[in-house]
Amino acid sequence: MEYKWTALSNTTIGVLMAALDGTIVLISLPAIFNGIKIDPLTSFEYLLWILFGYSIVTSTLLVTFGRISDMFGRVRLYNLGFAIFTIGSTLCYLTPNTGDTGALELIFFRIIQGAGAAFLFANSAAIITDAFPENERGQALGINMVAVLAGSLIGLVGGGILASIDWRLIFLVSVPIGIFGTVWSYWKLKEVGTIRRNQTLDIWGNVTFGVGLTLLLVGVTYGLLPYGSSSMGWGNPLDVASLASGALLLIAFPFIEMKVKDPMFRLELFKVRAFSMGNFAGLLASVGRGGVQIMLIILLQGIWLPLHGYMLKSTPFWSGIYLTPMLVGFVVMGPISGRISDKHGARLLATLGMGITGAAFLALCLLPYNFQLLPFAVILLVMGLGGGMFSSPNIAAIMNAVPREHRGAASGMRATLQNVGQTMSIAIFFTIILSALSTSLPGSISSTLSKVGVPQNIASHLSNSISPTGALFAAFLGYNPVSSGLSPGLLSSLPAAALKALEAPTFFANTIAPSFMSALHLAFYIGAGISIVAAVASAFRGRHVSGAVIEPQSQKRQEPIPAIVGGSDLPNQKGSSSESSDIRANSEK
Repeated sequence: MEYKWTALSNTTIGVLMAALDGTIVLISLPAIFNGIKIDPLTSFEYLLWILFGYSIVTSTLLVTFGRISDMFGRVRLYNLGFAIFTIGSTLCYLTPNTGDTGALELIFFRIIQGAGAAFLFANSAAIITDAFPENERGQALGINMVAVLAGSLIGLVGGGILASIDWRLIFLVSVPIGIFGTVWSYWKLKEVGTIRRNQTLDIWGNVTFGVGLTLLLVGVTYGLLPYGSSSMGWGNPLDVASLASGALLLIAFPFIEMKVKDPMFRLELFKVRAFSMGNFAGLLASVGRGGVQIMLIILLQGIWLPLHGYMLKSTPFWSGIYLTPMLVGFVVMGPISGRISDKHGARLLATLGMGITGAAFLALCLLPYNFQLLPFAVILLVMGLGGGMFSSPNIAAIMNAVPREHRGAASGMRATLQNVGQTMSIAIFFTIILSALSTSLPGSISSTLSKVGVPQNIASHLSNSISPTGALFAAFLGYNPVSSGLSPGLLSSLPAAALKALEAPTFFANTIAPSFMSALHLAFYIGAGISIVAAVASAFRGRHVSGAVIEPQSQKRQEPIPAIVGGSDLPNQKGSSSESSDIRANSEK
């Protein structure tokens, strides 16, 4: 087997496994909380950290790990990431305690997993770009991106199956794959990229970027928790301080990078339009559709499946099954669009892909909460086709636009923007939903309870005691917060007909559905608008650019940085003046 196919196979397994563990927890949260004996409706903080801690750590470390890989070897750090991820998965499986201690242990072990995943995500695209000639990179990166989405959706289905048996199995499934992948990567992968040694580590740049991004993402996460009488925490002074501090550090980051000899990330890369507009379009694409998955899971698991008679225990599995059309669309279109972009460039395909995604969002807005399955599946298929049409050409164009020795940092920056966009998207979608529920849900609960015969004073008490956050996560996790909010004495005092109605599997689904779907339509409209802006950004990426030449940042650095044209290193003949003119030419394309 040629080395390029070995590199593609191993990195595809790596990112599939890392993506799988990003979503397998999402679908398995009820089983996890039952297993460690934590009430999710009173432990929102643990819930959010188990849900988002992995992605926060991964997002924060991607650029740093990509830069370190450029200095010490992408394959070496990728192999290390495989080993760290496998160790983290094993520790998650072995979580020894229950209660608060067990939850904290699981969060810490997930952070270890996230660190390993950061090495995998930061280096996989760079290793593939190094191994494949330019005219085959789009197809190879398309296959790799298919693995990322496949891992995400396999995690949903697999999590639903495994969680019904034992929650620990959702972590154990990664261990044998991780052991095999680690051994294979150490045995077969080799360093073929250009490594610039004898460089210093940019301590201040790494600290500023890492701490700033962490504070920003933590602030976004805690903004979803209730604060005082508010359904969300955006007004919490600590949350505001976290967001503001993170933003200030990230604003300071480029100024620090312009002063150091060996920066963490070469900001000059953003002068290349193919790189900058490709990353901007990728960020917008992630913001637009990153939160769709969890919203559709809530819709299916908390509303549609109960209304159609599915047992609570089986809803995680079936919600994963009904989201597979999106995977099919991505799997079909990803490699095809990558191959086409190898010959004709990324601009047209990527622009059309985001346009199709925006149209799919608008189509979702036409569905009622009790929709027919066939139209829903067709829309998801179209959305998957649009995503595959955009992602593969976009990534190939970004990676082709950077010099060989900067591909690790460039891949880390691309993946960071994608992960940050996904976290921001989830926060945006949740904020829209919770804001709408805070105004409409109390009246809906009170009205529904009165209709089934619950006394008005009890109905009013319950409608005001259930927070929108609690209601949303209850729907997500398959709980009925209305019946669980009543004491045994009150339950026994209710009329038999009212008690029967409260305990029906469809009660809470019918109660929350109108308010939730109205808010979800608004979120879909916003997703459509962001997707259209991403399409416009993609259209402005310019014509195909290969291997921009970057002017050295410090005059102390004497060795020239080679240009990459068609995957070959071409020496510069005129020193820094030639490099400066080349970067200007590429930035104008």
